[in-house]
Amino acid sequence: MTHIVVIGGGIMGVCSAIELRRDGHAVTLLDPGSPGGEQAASYGNGGWLCPSSVLPVSSPGMWRRVPSYLAYPLGPLAIRWRHLPRLLPWLVRFLRAGATSADLERAARALRPLVRDAPERHARLAAEAGVAALIRRTGLLYIFPSRADFLAEADAWRIRREVGIGWIELDTDELRQREPALDRRYGFGVLIEEGGHCIDPGGYVAALARHATSAGTMIREVRATGLRIEAGRLRAVRTETGEIACDTVVIAAGARSRALAEAAGDRVFLETERGYHAVIDWPDAGPRIPVMPSDGKMVLTRMQAGLRIAGQVELAGLDAAPDWRRAEILRRHALSTLPDLPRDLPAERVKVWMGHRPSTPDGLPCLGRGRCRDVLHAYGHGHIGLMSGPISGRLIADLVSGRPPVIDPAPYAPGRFADARTRIAPE
Repeated sequence: MTHIVVIGGGIMGVCSAIELRRDGHAVTLLDPGSPGGEQAASYGNGGWLCPSSVLPVSSPGMWRRVPSYLAYPLGPLAIRWRHLPRLLPWLVRFLRAGATSADLERAARALRPLVRDAPERHARLAAEAGVAALIRRTGLLYIFPSRADFLAEADAWRIRREVGIGWIELDTDELRQREPALDRRYGFGVLIEEGGHCIDPGGYVAALARHATSAGTMIREVRATGLRIEAGRLRAVRTETGEIACDTVVIAAGARSRALAEAAGDRVFLETERGYHAVIDWPDAGPRIPVMPSDGKMVLTRMQAGLRIAGQVELAGLDAAPDWRRAEILRRHALSTLPDLPRDLPAERVKVWMGHRPSTPDGLPCLGRGRCRDVLHAYGHGHIGLMSGPISGRLIADLVSGRPPVIDPAPYAPGRFADARTRIAPE
């Protein structure tokens, strides 16, 4: 029986463990914290299971806005000056990855297989784990002040349509009927009917970890520190408490995966997009359908714990202290979007959080075999981490077992950055 160590207890790690155990492998999952705990990016996710999330963060002309990202620390995307020297190699590739519309189309075609049937896959997995109620299939709603504002993003929506995404356009009256609590400045909506959401991402990941354990996975709360590779073959995973002998390892440690990848001989460009959320604990707070306002670039989702407002991209590294003003911006935008929310809630009714999205410069995950055939990578999913967990885990299991893969892994090859050019060419 093949012994596989999975490093990381987030959504990628637990989904990989479930699928590998389903195939009959012996699986040990390592994480220094509890799966689904507040330390994990999965915990703070906005909850969206959105098949339309196929566009990378980088976009044409973004290089022109870098000075504003440095100058304005509270914008939707901000870069801390102190982190810039270390960030620069990643940032150059990031800006170049979205330099043209053709670049966005290539990324969208690569991302679409990871998110196409995410709500269905999560619904099945949640039912297996006994938490079917955590996955909802109500659709997802993008809202705009007017149809003209929607048309200002025409290229992005054209690309979505070309990769097979459909939607329903809602005029002012239709939007009011569906979401009467929205501020009157919103007069146009785009409904993604095939979308869904999770009402407790942290609880969901914890339930999947229990499901993995019940199927025979061993979970150890220990930090992996490296790999022992001899003569091109993996011999063991090194941890804080000693080595664990194994035949295969899956690196699924999120934003902390880069050092482990380098230990396996794979140079990857991985950065943490620090994401924030605020949760407003108020009965029945929030929209009926999860919404994303075009003027806020965040998501508002009604969850078990209250209304979660999640978003923001801050590039500041793994160790910098949180800037809680960013979470306050999310709360204020929620009050602006939903005027009926109370303005004077006591501090204990608003909970804030910051976590680390693992992000690559081209917006595609590192998913597949590395230079050492015994090492597989499963991280770097950025904003689609939660939703693409089940299919990523299935792909990892397919590669380990030698079956035809559920999706083509070629676009996500960890070695794709080896010869990447760093020049930025202005449009």
